[in-house]
Amino acid sequence: MRIALQARRLAVILLSVLVPVSAAMPAPRPIASMETGALTSQPIGHYEFCERNAAECDIKSRSAPAPKLSARGWEMARDINKAVNARYIARTDKESYGREEVWAYPTTFADCEDFALEKRKELAAAGFALSDLLMTVVRKPDGEGHAVLTLRTSDGDFILDNLDNDIMPWYATSYTFLKRQASFNTGRWVTIENGRDVLVGALR
Repeated sequence: MRIALQARRLAVILLSVLVPVSAAMPAPRPIASMETGALTSQPIGHYEFCERNAAECDIKSRSAPAPKLSARGWEMARDINKAVNARYIARTDKESYGREEVWAYPTTFADCEDFALEKRKELAAAGFALSDLLMTVVRKPDGEGHAVLTLRTSDGDFILDNLDNDIMPWYATSYTFLKRQASFNTGRWVTIENGRDVLVGALR
């Protein structure tokens, strides 16, 4: 009886110690920035875009930390995202060119990658570094391919998307992230290693 009573008391003590600790443990937080991996192939549309715009696809940059954006910088990014989304009529490449995957600066009509290219061009003209403006290929929840623009900042990676006028943290989207332009060379692409597992780990 004494042994059983002591065991019961020990269990109560352990519960009183362990429960508050486990309850106080924070939930996993989103990873603020994508983890990129090895070099990978360019999307065929970007390859052909580079064939037509060679000077834009061999710009090399030194590795550097993502910048801290000022309030004015965020305002410019939001304004350009909304303005480009409103300026062009969404139309698939098949409808515009009669074939798939034509990456080009838009005039009247635009597919997802055309919206992203135009935002990249306008943000670069406004003073953003090309190493922080990265074309990115994702997959929608329904499995369809899609292209967006990733904006690198010291607060993490943010997405400019023709399907959303708000600039979203990458982990707040519903996409699976596959690959993006390398920050060190506008003509190279790298894999995204944590494209699905965005809720594991701590903010970086």
